[in-house]
Amino acid sequence: MIREKLLNRKVIWFAIALGFVLLILFVRHVQHKQQAPADAAARGGGGARGGQEPPVAVAFAQVANGDIQVRVPALGTITPLATVTVRTQISGILQKILFTEGQLVHQGDVLAQVDSRPYEAAVQQMRGNLRRDQALLADAKLDLTRYAALVKEDSIAAQQLDTQKALVDQYEGTIESDQGQLNTALVNLQFTRIVSPVGGRVGLRQVDQGNYVTPGDANGIVVVNQIQPITAIFPIPEGNAVGVLRRMQNGGTLAVEAFDPNGAKLADGRLLTLDNSIDTTTGTIKLRAEFANKDGTLFPNQFVNIALDLDLLKNQIIIPNSAVHRGAPKGTLTDFVYVVNRDDTVSVRPVALGVADGDRMAVNSGLAVGERVVTEGGDRLRDGAQVDINDGSPAAKPPARSGAPDAAQRAPKRRPPSQ
Repeated sequence: MIREKLLNRKVIWFAIALGFVLLILFVRHVQHKQQAPADAAARGGGGARGGQEPPVAVAFAQVANGDIQVRVPALGTITPLATVTVRTQISGILQKILFTEGQLVHQGDVLAQVDSRPYEAAVQQMRGNLRRDQALLADAKLDLTRYAALVKEDSIAAQQLDTQKALVDQYEGTIESDQGQLNTALVNLQFTRIVSPVGGRVGLRQVDQGNYVTPGDANGIVVVNQIQPITAIFPIPEGNAVGVLRRMQNGGTLAVEAFDPNGAKLADGRLLTLDNSIDTTTGTIKLRAEFANKDGTLFPNQFVNIALDLDLLKNQIIIPNSAVHRGAPKGTLTDFVYVVNRDDTVSVRPVALGVADGDRMAVNSGLAVGERVVTEGGDRLRDGAQVDINDGSPAAKPPARSGAPDAAQRAPKRRPPSQ
């Protein structure tokens, strides 16, 4: 009985061990079947080019020679040459509003009409007072002539003649006062027609027809902004102030361009002047530029990107901005490009960059005219990599000039190539 139990236990343990071995063999068989296709594919791919990586598709541009514009970028605010709050200079009922909101007006155009009847009556009264006093003066002068003759005949006292002379002087003073009051009444009558003091665009009206207006009204009747021409105020770094000042002192005209936030050009203008001091909190100096603004695209208080043309550099080595990378391909952080060799491989070439002008970059050293640099696909390259050149790409053409407002900014940083 005991021997049968021992035999049964041995059989059970043997079956368990055999099942475990079979399970291990099955798992290894499955892994071998999964690994075999991958190894075959790897062997097949390596055999296509002798174990080398496939070429990387890239686009290139030729290093060119040309002129490049030195531009100073800035953020500017459009400001009108004049901003006038039109107020009434007299008190009265506002009878008429003679402008349309947003209308372009000229200097001297009538904008509103105040009730003129009280001021017409005042003018009439002043003219009556003046005529009365002129008559009194004429009568006093006749009496003065008579008294002068009577004094010579010793018919009246000399004191009476002196009194009459004083009366004539009094009436003359009264007439001068009457004339002044009449002039004041005429000016007030003229002020009943409210005219625009400058040419420009009127804003929203601040008071409606029929209201009683006074010179003390804070908001006035309407605001007029002079927009043709119009100016822009913008700051530049203090390091550029000396160069700008010298150009202006030598009679040079500095061109200024205004762009919207999307980079579209809005207007061309010229630099008018610069401030007389540097802002110590920002290290900048403010400049004012003028734009003709004939099409009215510039509005007061509008934010624009400004590009100030400071200088023109001739015979520069020029490449596209997209060809420039920033990294440490040889252990030193530097700017570099990928140069396409004759055998369709690329080499890492450190370069010394100069001035940027939109999507063009001047190179001070490191490249020669006629060499080819990679402009697209550089993120997948390394030194010595094989490339497949896209000859028909737009990047293969010489870099075109651009006047974008971010002209002084360098190309964006890229990750260093893999070693």
